[in-house]
Amino acid sequence: MRTPGRSRGGRRRQPHGRRSTAFKAVLATLVAVTALVLGSSVLLGVDVRLAPLLAFLPAFAAIFGTVAQTVLAAVWATAAVSTAYSYLSDRSGVTSLVAAGFCAVLGGLSVEACRRRIRREEELGRLRSTAAALQRQILRPLPLLTDRLLVGGLYDPVESDILVGGDIYEVVASPYGSRVLIGDVQGKGLAAIGTGFAVLGAFREAAYREPTLTAVVDALEDAVVRHNTYALGEGEQERFVTALVLGVDGATSCQAVNCGHITPHLLDGDGARTVPLGEPGVPLGLEHLAAVPRTVAWFDFPRDSVLLLCTDGVTEARDRHGSFYPLTERLARWAGRSVPEVTEALRDDLDSYTAGVHRDDIAVLLVRRTAAA
Repeated sequence: MRTPGRSRGGRRRQPHGRRSTAFKAVLATLVAVTALVLGSSVLLGVDVRLAPLLAFLPAFAAIFGTVAQTVLAAVWATAAVSTAYSYLSDRSGVTSLVAAGFCAVLGGLSVEACRRRIRREEELGRLRSTAAALQRQILRPLPLLTDRLLVGGLYDPVESDILVGGDIYEVVASPYGSRVLIGDVQGKGLAAIGTGFAVLGAFREAAYREPTLTAVVDALEDAVVRHNTYALGEGEQERFVTALVLGVDGATSCQAVNCGHITPHLLDGDGARTVPLGEPGVPLGLEHLAAVPRTVAWFDFPRDSVLLLCTDGVTEARDRHGSFYPLTERLARWAGRSVPEVTEALRDDLDSYTAGVHRDDIAVLLVRRTAAA
């Protein structure tokens, strides 16, 4: 089961072993080209016209190797060119010096390029470490467990170099039952992450403190309004958040307040179907535009069923022809399977349907009652 911050297929990082293998390939090329150039001159008496090409080989080492390895390649290439022109060619000494100097200059530039590349990689590594720490503070790794619920699923931000996107989720055990949140912040980037963090912080407090689900949602609304007021003062735009908040207690039914979010799906022995929650309310941050206050909807959530919550990164995923992903149809195939099995099947099917090209963050929660519930 996927946890936050892990990319599909490990695309974010290039393992050190792969980089080492690539450098060995470059080193083998150095040896082969040097042997070809010098060997053809010695054994066949061919005039050395390929030798200047050796000057460019340190640039390839700079792409994959360390600074020391690039220095070695530069020295090696310079020595090979010098040897070729000094001992195996009838050209003048000036030509030999010019060739050796040209090779030495390119070698030095390659070493400097390698040093800068490694510095950028180290800076990116530090940024990723910081983002990983931020990730742990914002979104907890799945699966999540309370005394009533087991919540699995997957999370994938659309940007391969960040760990957190605009989608948010949380599960809280409270004296009033387990509360579940899934949401999607308008926009991308750090500003959207800040809004999501404000909603998550408010939910973690209100879900434990407030006895009713509508009071929890009111706290989330206040958090978005306050954050937008601060954002306007900093010259940033206001944002809204679509959200779905659930409350699960000892009863077989489940409470839900839908703030403009995607309707959940229920998987059981009869297949998969959308949950009838009625007309969705306005997103968080836009309550002042609503004609009526948000209300709680109730629906059956049997013990042997699975509830699927997702963001529009799933429902609006497209194939190469532009067709939307048929979520309800695909879920019907996996009804009756375990949470990990549905998670893996959905992830693989999404990747296959979109050919691995995702245009939006993907967040999916699969909710099942625990045996003790």
